[in-house]
Amino acid sequence: MLKAPKIVGIAAIALAAATYITGCDDTPNVGTSLIENSSEVMIFDDFTIEGLTVDNPSVQTRNVTQILGSITADGYGTFSSNFVTEFLPASKIETYDITVDQVDDLVDSLVINFYVPRTSTVGDTLAPMGLEMYKLGHKLTTPINSSTPVNPDGLKLLAKKTYVCNSLGECDSIRNLSYNTIAVKVDDNGELARQLFRLYLTNPEAYQLPSVFANTFPGIYVRNNYGSGCVAGITSTLMTLYYHTYGTDDDGNEAVLQHSGEYYAVTPEVITNNIITYTPDQTLIDKLAAGEDIIVAPVGRDIEIKFPIEEVIRTYQEKSGELAVINSLSLDLPVVTIENSYGIVPPENVLMVLSKDKEKFFRLSELPDNETSFYTEYDSTNKKYSFSGLRSYLLKMIEKYEAGTLSEEDYTFTLTPISVITETNSNSYYYGTSSSYLSAVNPYIGTPVMAKFELDKAAINFTFSKQNRN
Repeated sequence: MLKAPKIVGIAAIALAAATYITGCDDTPNVGTSLIENSSEVMIFDDFTIEGLTVDNPSVQTRNVTQILGSITADGYGTFSSNFVTEFLPASKIETYDITVDQVDDLVDSLVINFYVPRTSTVGDTLAPMGLEMYKLGHKLTTPINSSTPVNPDGLKLLAKKTYVCNSLGECDSIRNLSYNTIAVKVDDNGELARQLFRLYLTNPEAYQLPSVFANTFPGIYVRNNYGSGCVAGITSTLMTLYYHTYGTDDDGNEAVLQHSGEYYAVTPEVITNNIITYTPDQTLIDKLAAGEDIIVAPVGRDIEIKFPIEEVIRTYQEKSGELAVINSLSLDLPVVTIENSYGIVPPENVLMVLSKDKEKFFRLSELPDNETSFYTEYDSTNKKYSFSGLRSYLLKMIEKYEAGTLSEEDYTFTLTPISVITETNSNSYYYGTSSSYLSAVNPYIGTPVMAKFELDKAAINFTFSKQNRN
């Protein structure tokens, strides 16, 4: 049921030059006609959205984020994540003239550093956690996603580590950093370090191609083996090689010269995958059973909605008259934070994509086109997600509606959390200026997020300008 439209009078509207115009005829000088006759802006906002929560059991890791840890949170459930990853080697290693025959004596060890931003944890950062790290026995293959199990054949234990994601008790220089470091020494008496150094000396081409490098070092499997209470989002992983040579110090005395290099890294060029398990707790199950619309990520639940595009189109056709200009169509989705014991918050970014296209969107690494897919950031001040650029979508749907080809799949969308990557370009012509643009949209991989969408309070705002002939 539609309310009476809100009407705003305007004296000299000049929208025709920049916006799409629909009318009952092809009269020349339509822009002039709009300007010379009185016009009014029609505003409609009494549309409703239907939705339901749907399962999202697995996701692909399309960035370098590695999730490690385990939590059980009241109001949320139990979440745990382990991961596997390859490494990209540096194309050049400083050998200091070490020969193959000297490798066993001069190459010492490897240390893998996992860097965790302080804002990339959920839970108790003082909770003691434990990990086990294994060398993979086989190369990783694709397709791969969060439900893909680890191949256990040939796994070799490289290290165990107890850690906390907190710098309490550390010196000021470490406490002032924006990240915590989990440093894990490969505890194999330097065997892997010597193997990788020897590979560079005997087959340097292997360091040029990750797929060839992986024949010798397929990567690592890291799993949580102790503790619960903290989940860490690792955003950078570097492996440092330690070795030494003999020489002289500044005084000319014989000395051992220590060398190291961060020659191996987890980058977008290699395969990384998080193995995630999630079980909602009973209070959340009850909310879902009661029909509440809830998003849980990185795995768990998405929301599917039916956008009332047919009602919008019918309203436009009934109220627009002989000549009209579509101004805008927007959607505001209010959310509330679900009470939980670990401060789990709504996702930072959400994608609204036609449900039929969701899998293809991520598989082909597409970007939102504002016709079949849209994205927005969470407005934490007003506690909502706002999609303001739906005008192009409406125009396309009008074409399909008039052609009799509009179907349910054209207005059935999935709301799903995403990770976005932006890049910045500096303008060489104007000193000090720069512009940012969206370069990638990936399925959300990060620490747990959750939100309830209040679809019954969703606001669809549709405006168009119509001509009133004198």
